[in-house]
Amino acid sequence: MSESSRDTAEGAGWGATELGEYKRLMPSKVEKISWLSPKMLWAARNGVLASWFGDPTGRTRSRWVAQRAAAGAPADKVIRRDDPDSFSFLVIGDTGEGDEPQYAVVPGFSKVGQDTRFAVLASDVIYPVGSADDYDTKFFRPYQDYQAPIYAIPGNHDWYEDLGAFMRVFCDDAPPLEPEAAPRPLSKAWLRTLLWHRPRKGDGQRLTRARELRSAPAQQAVQPGPYWAIDAGPVRIIGIDTGLLGTIDAEQGAWLREVSKDPRPKILITGQPLYVDGEHHPCAIDGGGTVDEIVRDPAHRYVAAIGGDIHNYQRYPVQVDGRTIQYVVAGGGGAFMHATHTIPRVDIANVTEKEFRCYPLRGDSLAFYSGLYGRRLRMRRFFSLSEAEATAVVAERLDIRPGRAPAADARITRRTRLVAGLLGTGRRPDRAKRFRLPVRKIYTQLFSPSSATYSPPFFKCFLRLDVTPQTVRLRCYAATGNRAQEIAPPVEDEVTIPLF
Repeated sequence: MSESSRDTAEGAGWGATELGEYKRLMPSKVEKISWLSPKMLWAARNGVLASWFGDPTGRTRSRWVAQRAAAGAPADKVIRRDDPDSFSFLVIGDTGEGDEPQYAVVPGFSKVGQDTRFAVLASDVIYPVGSADDYDTKFFRPYQDYQAPIYAIPGNHDWYEDLGAFMRVFCDDAPPLEPEAAPRPLSKAWLRTLLWHRPRKGDGQRLTRARELRSAPAQQAVQPGPYWAIDAGPVRIIGIDTGLLGTIDAEQGAWLREVSKDPRPKILITGQPLYVDGEHHPCAIDGGGTVDEIVRDPAHRYVAAIGGDIHNYQRYPVQVDGRTIQYVVAGGGGAFMHATHTIPRVDIANVTEKEFRCYPLRGDSLAFYSGLYGRRLRMRRFFSLSEAEATAVVAERLDIRPGRAPAADARITRRTRLVAGLLGTGRRPDRAKRFRLPVRKIYTQLFSPSSATYSPPFFKCFLRLDVTPQTVRLRCYAATGNRAQEIAPPVEDEVTIPLF
């Protein structure tokens, strides 16, 4: 096993001189996604429109589910597999940008996943708006050599074209929905419909040819809809669709309560995490209740809840009625990296910094972003921090023991402190209250979403889960884009979860 970022700076990908071979897998022409582009933001406007004029996701989802039921999908939406009592599967989230960060994950994903039975893609299969013609280079091509089925739950970006392409790819080539009756003129629904983004005319013409890249019988999978359950060996894996705004409709909520009554131990896969960035987001269910209430119910026997949407790795082992549920963020599969250095000192649900884990380490995240914005603002000498400087100043601000010890000669100066503050580095909660300016909020909402990068280290990741009748071993593997981590993907975190 190779060194990880917790062992050395080289294990994190710093200072490497040899790139991995992932570029050989990429198409010759790659679309560069920039979330500061007005054109890109306009194409992805449906989330904003839903928050202003009402969210139609629940109704549209219900129509998709009804269509699939009429086509013969199982009423309980359970996929019953023949996996043995001991088997392995992969989880990867937020993959589909189709550029260097996504393809840098592929060699390690393929290597670590050689003996796995299937994979689950957790949230945002395709950026920016889930278009059918983007599946060629952003799904079928990168995973063409993974010789097992891939199941998926949609993220908000997959919903930006009303989930049509997702349903075609994962749900037995589901035909388009019949158009709904026109809303009342000048109503909120009418305004939303007027401005709503829809697929390009003729979108999906390349889909038939793209499917040939994953056409082997062993690679095929058909889902009953955008949410589902998988009975695999001794566990039940449940995937829920959190739509555009991170909630689930009453119909899906009732189904979730019902399938959660099964006596098997369960793992939840969700489009948005329940614990993230030191905060609890229980996920509301229309009509009352939350997803986390269902997860916490001891009768339902959930042992883990894994969510995408946030593009990094985090783990919160939360004690619930004398047992531990592992709440995991697993959205580091290919999209730009969401910062971890902005996460304040963790103290939530009796989870402290001692138990909390994240990847990349906060110091590596700060060094990554300081270099990125140093280049963008042409102020490298001021902004750019070495990984040792960044590690040291993060440890000072949070008053924590860093995941990797900083170099002995790492200096904390006025400049390093100022840069750390400007880039939204977290603090201890008692210290953060002294400052009224919401620097972290400004940074994470304005700057971070545009932060794509095209040179290593990328700090991407994916999960492998090894299931036995007694335990689930969860490991987070890193992908930096450097050859050393490509040859032997390092394990950045590992936990063994008892099933009983």
